[in-house]
Amino acid sequence: MECGYKLRPRGKVADWEAEGCEAVLGGALGSISSCYVIQEGPVYKMWFTWQQSHCIAYGESTDGKHWGLPTVVLTPRYQSEWEIHEVSHPTVIYRDGLYHMWYTGRVFPTEITAARCSIGYAVSKDGIHWKKHPQPVLVPQDPWEKIGVMYPHVLWEEELGCYRMWYSGGRITDPDAIGVAVSKDGIHWERCSQNPVFQPDCNRYWENAKTFSCFVCPKEDGWYTMFYVGADGDGVLGIGLARSRDGISQWQRHPSNPVIAGTDGSWDWRSAGKPSVLKTPKGYLLWYKGCNVRFEEIGIAVHKGFDLGFPETGQEGENERGQDNGTGKVNLYVRDELPIGIYVIPD
Repeated sequence: MECGYKLRPRGKVADWEAEGCEAVLGGALGSISSCYVIQEGPVYKMWFTWQQSHCIAYGESTDGKHWGLPTVVLTPRYQSEWEIHEVSHPTVIYRDGLYHMWYTGRVFPTEITAARCSIGYAVSKDGIHWKKHPQPVLVPQDPWEKIGVMYPHVLWEEELGCYRMWYSGGRITDPDAIGVAVSKDGIHWERCSQNPVFQPDCNRYWENAKTFSCFVCPKEDGWYTMFYVGADGDGVLGIGLARSRDGISQWQRHPSNPVIAGTDGSWDWRSAGKPSVLKTPKGYLLWYKGCNVRFEEIGIAVHKGFDLGFPETGQEGENERGQDNGTGKVNLYVRDELPIGIYVIPD
């Protein structure tokens, strides 16, 4: 039978490298995903989705690689209407003597409940014992949000005197696009009139279906840098980079996207998603969710230095992934053969 093929990106490019050959969290603990990491002195603190118990857990590490046993810190509320079945996807800020968490509350479809995702808010003095706001702070209402808003990522914008949230909207599993909202108190949010501000690009196969689950670095040198997850038509995930002057419009994608994809024969061979990024004196640490046939686990990628490889404005950057044109760089893709007529071969 005649076959066509599609090129699926593999491995890491643009000076991103794996830190070790194994996941740093998962395995015996089961599936773990959607982590958020901060550093306080010598201690790394991680909040993450523990999928087996549909809750948010917490762990600590002194090197970012070896983590102590997790502690469950946030659980669903079965008596609520919006976080009945799961809490997940935390983002955490320490400000004014408190830890502030925004997270996803999920309702699964059952005989008596309709599927829905909303964003909740909680505060804590120690990052372990949390007091929840009783109601969600963001619920789906705009057409593009469909039945779910989730994956919040929040920054405190000192110059603007407000919080800014980048969030994903669409379906309750992998949502479709990214929007922005602002708030003075972290509870009452006003959506950006330009939502969604970041959508899939149908001309880029690896992210032609969905873009979601972003991490946005604080504005530096006039740019907001966003790490985001793209999904292709088969649901395979990779991590891309984009930047914008205002965090809303005119996003410039990295020429070598996705900069992190699954690696053949590795713990993350199928997909790479949900990044959490920390800038260090030597470069960047990036924790991300990797998928294989059994689990979702957390691993680390590193970038030495601070030049992420964006081209100068108005110039075309080099695509390190290359094309299928004899450049010798196609080893960064894998060819998935398909019978002709079932799949359109991307350019």
